[in-house]
Amino acid sequence: MCENNNLRFAVCCSSNMNRSMEAHARLQKKGFNVLSFGTGDKIKLPGPSIHQPNVYDFGTSYEEIYQDLSKKDKSMYKQNGILHMLDRNRMIKNGPERFQNSQKQFDVIVTAEERVFDQVLEHFELNGNKLDELVHVINIDIQDNQEEATIGAFLFHELVQSLTLSSDLDNEMDELLQDFESKCNRQILHSVLFY
Repeated sequence: MCENNNLRFAVCCSSNMNRSMEAHARLQKKGFNVLSFGTGDKIKLPGPSIHQPNVYDFGTSYEEIYQDLSKKDKSMYKQNGILHMLDRNRMIKNGPERFQNSQKQFDVIVTAEERVFDQVLEHFELNGNKLDELVHVINIDIQDNQEEATIGAFLFHELVQSLTLSSDLDNEMDELLQDFESKCNRQILHSVLFY
């Protein structure tokens, strides 16, 4: 099998904070060509209560969010792991990026929840079909907590690894996804779109 290391991957969750960044960190460490994004309107992080999330605009850096939360309640955000997560994130890139604002093209986009998958599809519906360049969009549902994000990063890595080993990705995709779905025991969504 030949390895296709030229594949360009994007990993997406809602805020480009937890699931996509955990996957980004793992895939980057393993040498894959990967970028990560959020698809939501705003960046949302847990706050003092479920009704008081911390909300930021895309374009706010991980450093700024880290400093803001440290000022608000350093021990709480340290204890719940958010400062640790932001620390990891700022080692990888400057700040959360919104998928819908990106001009970059990818061969495969992997999303971490069905709502994010739908937002990517909607974006292509509004902006795609101009260049006739194919992109596979794949969803694996990952709960938005630290433990699941770690498991998700391993699943994303396993999936990306199998895709890079394919010598004819477009024709083998359905088969590869069926194999992966039965192995990981999670439902996979897949759509073929065009830039």
